[in-house]
Amino acid sequence: MTDAAKKKATYEDLYDIADNMIGEIIDGELIAAPRPSRRHSSTIAKITSTVLPPYEYGRGGPGGWIILVEPEIEFGENILVPDLAGWKEERFIWEEEQNPISVIPDWACEVLSPNTARLDRVKKMARYAEHGVSFLWLIDPILMTLEVYRLESGRWTLLGSYAENDKVRVEPFQEIVIGLGDLWLKTVKDKDA
Repeated sequence: MTDAAKKKATYEDLYDIADNMIGEIIDGELIAAPRPSRRHSSTIAKITSTVLPPYEYGRGGPGGWIILVEPEIEFGENILVPDLAGWKEERFIWEEEQNPISVIPDWACEVLSPNTARLDRVKKMARYAEHGVSFLWLIDPILMTLEVYRLESGRWTLLGSYAENDKVRVEPFQEIVIGLGDLWLKTVKDKDA
């Protein structure tokens, strides 16, 4: 079958993905990736526990955000599943009970892994810009880095790159200090050092 004759993937095709996989539709192609590794999952949990209390609950921060882990979001004909996404509360549609979410988030966060880094950096990053996500974080738990981007005139502007044990105030959550050293998976060997 030629590329031109290939059927474009639809939301219903996501139901055929095995439970141990994450399915996305990008440029009409069904993409299935394995569930995140321990290092990846640990970083997602730690950034969530850092951002959620001050920004969703207003504990030590301004509140006013909705933060979700691995939400299915509709970006035109694409269905993307960022590791984390956040909406300013006034923009979030509470009445929507079913996936995919139709409102573009204000912030997306991708935790990079060797299997997904190219997809996250090339295709997903472009779709986020195309649809107006205001802020994007790319976190690499292996290299222990954080890259923070702001969308300006339809293009990503790198606001900063941070590493290892940096303590940072970064958009859109600049009211709090994030200790990057707290985000990385520590082994027993690391803790004893």
